Amino acid sequence: MPTARPEPDAPTPDESAPDDPAQAMPTPMPTPPGRKPRRAAPPKQPLTQEAIVETAIRVLDAEGLEAVTMRRVAQELGTGPASLYAHVSGKEELRELMLDRVAAEIRLPVPDPARWQEQLKELAREIRRVYTSHRDIAVVAMGRVPTGPHLLDVAEAQLALMRAGGVPKKIAGIAVDTLGMFLDADAVEDTLYLAKVPPGEDPWAHFQEYFGQIREYFAALPRDRYPVLADMVEELTAEGNDGRFEFGLDLLVRGVASYVEDEERPG
Repeated sequence: MPTARPEPDAPTPDESAPDDPAQAMPTPMPTPPGRKPRRAAPPKQPLTQEAIVETAIRVLDAEGLEAVTMRRVAQELGTGPASLYAHVSGKEELRELMLDRVAAEIRLPVPDPARWQEQLKELAREIRRVYTSHRDIAVVAMGRVPTGPHLLDVAEAQLALMRAGGVPKKIAGIAVDTLGMFLDADAVEDTLYLAKVPPGEDPWAHFQEYFGQIREYFAALPRDRYPVLADMVEELTAEGNDGRFEFGLDLLVRGVASYVEDEERPG
């Protein structure tokens, strides 16, 4: 006659699996004499497109655009370059995203038809301020049609100012591109000048010395070959970079305003 199998003894509380997983971890070994204690690695932040772009801008601000590579950004984030491609297709897209993120810093005006020309100049100065505060980021803008949301916000603001002032659509459409080329070129030239300043030297003092040498060179040119240029040395070299920027900006805005028909002029 078959006998019933004995039931296995239920585990005692000491034999049961621990409720706290930490209790199952082995006790860490102490650091042997003469060795440095191992530091726990900080927890990694989740990799996002925003984190990639912000890191790339930090590298840009510290070392310039050429230093911004997928490998370098990945190194700064403590990961491999391959992991970046899940969020950014490559260096060109990364540069476009950087430029658009920088454009988010530009303060945009509310159009006032009575002040549209001055507001257009104020916006241009603001764009220049933001671009030149980020090394040579303006290089990215050259030869590229803006498609990012923040860059489009800037274009929308420029167009809105011109249209509020009565500038015809066709002229405003061309002028917004012309203004962009002027601002990009000015910002790039600024960064090129700054890049030539030796480390630790005052940029203003360096440029004053350089333009002094240029004045001497122009003054020594043969007058029989360059009579007009030699006669205008002071006029050619006296104005600083800010003054030249303001002159070019005024020239452009006046030119745009000249297309406003009398019946379309505000007021």
